[in-house]
Amino acid sequence: VNQILLLLLVLTVCAILYNKVHQVPLALKNETVDLESPEEVEEEIAVVICAAAGRMGAAVAAISSIYSNTEANVLFYIVGLKTTLPHIRKWIENSKLKEIKFKVVEFNPMVLKGKIRQDASRPELLQPLNFVRFYLPLLIQKHEKVIYLDDDVIVQGDIQELYDTKLAPGHAAAFSDDCDLPSTHEMVRSVGMQNTYMGFLDYRKQAVRDLGISPSTCSFNPGVIVANMTEWKRQRITKQLEKWMQRNVEENLYSSTLGGGVATSPMLIVFHGKYSSINPMWHIRHLGWSPDARYSEQFLQEAKLLHWNGRYKPWDYPSVHTDLWENWFIPDPSGKFKLTRPDS
Repeated sequence: VNQILLLLLVLTVCAILYNKVHQVPLALKNETVDLESPEEVEEEIAVVICAAAGRMGAAVAAISSIYSNTEANVLFYIVGLKTTLPHIRKWIENSKLKEIKFKVVEFNPMVLKGKIRQDASRPELLQPLNFVRFYLPLLIQKHEKVIYLDDDVIVQGDIQELYDTKLAPGHAAAFSDDCDLPSTHEMVRSVGMQNTYMGFLDYRKQAVRDLGISPSTCSFNPGVIVANMTEWKRQRITKQLEKWMQRNVEENLYSSTLGGGVATSPMLIVFHGKYSSINPMWHIRHLGWSPDARYSEQFLQEAKLLHWNGRYKPWDYPSVHTDLWENWFIPDPSGKFKLTRPDS
């Protein structure tokens, strides 16, 4: 009996020593490593915005509005040409935006060689950065989901809501229908803007008719995009867009004299019937189509995102609802970018 008791005592002592020896590394590990559960790791929201020469204040205002209205973990990808990137970096680092997380990404316009048909009627629509949205997977490597925004927008809501937009299986992107909000119909009529495929594609061309898309089909606006990078790459969206760009060079299927210029039309073709919808209040458009037509102030206050698409930009004159845009503008520390106002 004594031998049995002695054996049990020895085993107990060994067990205690074993536990102490193996618990020490765990204690040390807890002191040096963040053991957050996967649910507690905050997802990073990738937002792509272009910074074009002559309109960098637009990108700054858009970024400022997003950053000020969310607690989400946002990483801004600021895309520009080689000559413009130092300016935008300096602007951010010497303003209250110095706290944002951002990367500057150079866009090489040589990828567009032979893919753009020159058109002198609206040369601003042929600027290389208008086509950045075609090449999202080449610019953004590590994110599954990406938000692309035109620079002439202001975000009044929490960007997390836009990011949470559900994309249907097999859809590479979500857009806003141009027929989605009754409150915008009067604006569209008053400025004579097209909101169907007829306003973007030349239906006199056989290649356009062969698409089998009714000219009365509602168009969508690619100034705000929620994109799934896996689907985009799987469906080779960039290659499809480039194919239609090249066909336009050869056959003039659309032009900048039509409603959306040369960057919208290829997207209308490639994504026809294959995109999800963005909440209409997350893309209130046409604020830049007329220097006179205005939405009601109550409607604009309820909007989550405002878009000055069109010729009349809020940093220029004339334009409408400039106060809503200027709330988020941050002056250029270098003094190169200045607002155009009646008294300036």
